[in-house]
Formats: sequence, structure tokens, C-alpha cells
Amino acid sequence: MLFCTACLIISAQEKQVGVYSIGFYNLENLFDTIPSPGVEDTEFTPDGVKKWDGKKYWKKIDNMAFAISKMAREYCPEGPAILGVCEIENRSVLEDLTKSKHLRSVGYQIVHYDSPELRGVDVALLYNPRLFTVTSSKPYRFLLPGQPDWKSRDQLLVSGLLAGEPVHIIVCHWPSRRNGEKASRYLRLAAAKLSKTIIDSLFNVDPKAKIVLMGDLNDDPFNVPVKEILNARKRQEEVTEKGLFNTMWRHIDKGIGSLGYRGEWNLFDQIIISHAWLGTDRGTLKFWKSEVFNRDFLMQQEGTYKGYPWRSFSGDLFIEGFSDHFPTLIYLLKEVTL
Repeated sequence: MLFCTACLIISAQEKQVGVYSIGFYNLENLFDTIPSPGVEDTEFTPDGVKKWDGKKYWKKIDNMAFAISKMAREYCPEGPAILGVCEIENRSVLEDLTKSKHLRSVGYQIVHYDSPELRGVDVALLYNPRLFTVTSSKPYRFLLPGQPDWKSRDQLLVSGLLAGEPVHIIVCHWPSRRNGEKASRYLRLAAAKLSKTIIDSLFNVDPKAKIVLMGDLNDDPFNVPVKEILNARKRQEEVTEKGLFNTMWRHIDKGIGSLGYRGEWNLFDQIIISHAWLGTDRGTLKFWKSEVFNRDFLMQQEGTYKGYPWRSFSGDLFIEGFSDHFPTLIYLLKEVTL
């Protein structure tokens, strides 16, 4: 039997177990309305092609905050303990988001660094300070050898304590498939190598480190950068020490994706975990299950794109939806001593 109160469930063995959730959400161009010097954000201003004004901005903030407020609540009354986000312009939009009426009571704190990406979009981490304590954070610049003018999103490493245990969270937004998957693959191969370098540096300190890599990877679990460079495995039993398990792979095998394009589903929004999260010893934090958070209110309900994510924009038109990506979540369990 399961019940939910203060992030606790009772298992069939009548042991009290804490449930913690970690999630990721691409917020689809969460820009403010103010032009930023040196950044290509003109389209997201009142005079730009999207006619991006205060009314639209605050509707977007309300929508995204509402969506986040519904995540993981089946097992975690306060929602995700940790939420990685991407496609955000700056810290101020996250401050507006976390102060929304939908999220104010959670008190999410923010880890964010400005990256050099041409449009000004960044990755960031939101966390519930009652559940997660940050001990350090660092952005890793994504550079391409021989291309000094290349600019992309940083990869963010945040370390801290969850349920009293040291954990490491890496938030990514790998390069897009602009010009096609094959033509742009070299960019994601380079991004994957940077992610692997960060992961290996953590393993060099502690081979049993509890690491979570999450983000919009612009690749599926079976694509080369994820499957071969990260070596993120489909099955838990295939993962060895210093290895990685892709918690999302089984979903795309079932035809469940986080975004749709040209009649097909992709699962770009992935959460990948290290070996130390696996196993049945509930005396320490362990992986329980994952999900694509594809609730009806986040979906188009009619028309050509019925069942796809209800996005914020159709071209330059604001259609008052949420995001063109569904969020993804993992759940962790740990026995609670009273």
C-alpha cells in the first residue's frame, strides 16, 4: 500500500520510505521583454516579430509555474526537490517564475550562470532548500577546437546534499539539430565529450559518486553521443561501477517521447544516472522509477498536433500553451528512521 504525506510512503513491508523527485524541463524560450546588449533577443521584445509584451510574458510565467507545480505531486507533495531547466534568458525570469502564486510556497532557490550563447539562453537549476542543500556549483564552458567564435550553452554542475547524501547534478542543453541530425552531430559529439569529462572528474574523486546528468540533449537514447560517448545503458544490469544508466530509454522503446516532430516522437529530455543509484538497499538513496510527465493539460487537445506538447509558440504567434517539450522525472527512495 502506498500513501503520500510529507514525502513519505509506506511499503508493503510497512517500512517508512522517503520519496524524492528530480526533474528536467525545457521551458521553451522563457525570455523577458527587455533588450539585452550583445544578445540576439530582439524577437522577444515589444518591437520584435513576436510582439513580446508584458501581458504575454506574465501569461507564459503563469503557465510554466502552474506546470511545475503539478509535477511529481502524486508521490511528493512539494514537487521535485531538484529541477533542471533550459531555454531561459536570465536569472530574473527564474525569480519571477519561483515567486509565482503556483510555486511561492515551495520557496525554490536558483543556481544560474550567464553563458555566452548568442541568443542568451542558459541552463539553470531550481531546488527546494528544505530537501536539497547546495555545497558547490560551477559552469563548464562548451568550446569547439579550432572554432574560437563558437558560442553555446554552458553545462552546469551543482553538488549538494539530498536526504543527507552527497549528489552531483549536471544540467545540459546540447546543440540543436539545425541543418539536420547528421550535419549537426559533430556538435553533440563534442557536447557529450564535455559531459563525459565532467562525469569522469567526479568518478576520479569517488568511483561510487551519485551523479545525475539531465537535459535536452537533442538526441535520443540510442543516438551515438548518448549511447556511445556517454555509454548510457538501456538496462540496469548492464551498468558497472563508473557506468551510467539511461532512465528514459525504455519510454522511447514504448513510443513515449518528450517532443513530437513531423509525425514522430523523440525523447531528447533525458535523465541519466550513475551506478551508485541502482540496487535495492533502501538504507541509501536509490532509483525507483522514471516518467515522461505528459499530462493532458500539457497536450494539444485537437487539430493536426493533437497529443503533442501544447507549445507556447507557433512560429511567431504566441498560442498561450506551455512548452514544446514535456518534462521528465525520476523518483528516488530511501528508508526513513523515526
